[in-house]
Amino acid sequence: MRGRRDRRLRRLWAAGLIVPLLLAGCGKEQPSPPEAPAPAVQPPADRGGHGAAPEGKETVPSISVPGGTNTMTISPERLQEIGVRFEIAERRPLTRMIRTVGRFEIDERKLANVNIKIEGWIDRLYVSATGDRVKRGQVLFTLYSPELVATQQEYLLALQSVRDLGQSEFPEVAQGARSLLEVTRRRLALWDITEDHIEDLERTGEVLKTLPIHAPISGTVIERKAVAGLYVKPGDPLYTIADLSSIWILSDIYEYELPLIKVGQIADVTLSYDPETHFEARVDFIYPTIDPQARTAKVRFTLANPEEKLKPDMYANVELNVPLGLRLAVPKHAVLETGERKIVFIHHGGGKLEWRKVTTGVRGADWVEIIEGLKPGDHVVTSANFLIDSESQLKAAVGGMAGMKHQ
Repeated sequence: MRGRRDRRLRRLWAAGLIVPLLLAGCGKEQPSPPEAPAPAVQPPADRGGHGAAPEGKETVPSISVPGGTNTMTISPERLQEIGVRFEIAERRPLTRMIRTVGRFEIDERKLANVNIKIEGWIDRLYVSATGDRVKRGQVLFTLYSPELVATQQEYLLALQSVRDLGQSEFPEVAQGARSLLEVTRRRLALWDITEDHIEDLERTGEVLKTLPIHAPISGTVIERKAVAGLYVKPGDPLYTIADLSSIWILSDIYEYELPLIKVGQIADVTLSYDPETHFEARVDFIYPTIDPQARTAKVRFTLANPEEKLKPDMYANVELNVPLGLRLAVPKHAVLETGERKIVFIHHGGGKLEWRKVTTGVRGADWVEIIEGLKPGDHVVTSANFLIDSESQLKAAVGGMAGMKHQ
């Protein structure tokens, strides 16, 4: 009788079916089988030639499985021979690495369009090429406008009237002269004629034939439509100037990662053609909408670009290292996922192993949080290759635990 059972056990081991049978008893409680547990036997020959059996004899692993429990015993010598590794479950600081690809964009807060508020002709062009760098207040071009010339002449006449009639014995006359001067001065200001130009007009009495148009910000000309001799009307865009000393990166972040993203977090930025150079970017804004197809949201990063090496529309690799705090965690390879459940093997010493169903939480680079099923100090198996050679067979065995029935 015993010889027949040993031969049956050896056949099951050779067919790769012994582990499903061993693990079948690890599911929900069932009545214990009438037969006694299988006796311990000697390990088989390893692929590398270790533990080879004498010629003409077959061996099976030294495993003892109590019926109806979630424990098993494997000889410590066998565990050491096949290189099983262990790790202590403990609370440790976890981090989550979020990687994405972004595209450089112009900082919209440092973008300016140059136009005019009076019609006329461009007389002389001082900045004539896209890509030219300009400074705030620099003259871009001069504008000839007959209406501007007439208004300056009107202003000089009003100024002379105030000087002649300002002390008139008739208050209405003096007030009328001052009102005309004020209205003309306000019209010049609305055309963006600066105070220093008006003061020069008052001091010299010379009418400006052309009006200088200045750069509103320092930066780089990224678009130019101004041409010498061009007739322009109010609102016509003539220059677009961008300050590229700082720049944006727009990246797509999956919605399940969004709870980990906070404004102010620091990201590491590299370029595909220059992976050795690193830039530091800061999360500046999380867009409030989700792409319904990709299930992603736009996240905006800001970084310094003093030498303007980073150009709009270039691509960048973005890595965000998010600290998750102290969590009870085990190495990610310690958790075996079967699709329906996640299990961890615990070593109690002397080759005694126990499997437990666990609930996992957040995942770090090499560690996974255990929410339920373990406690600090548990000795978990991080290498389960002693159970079976094929990973697919192991998954099938664990997945079939719930459906197995004892005969």
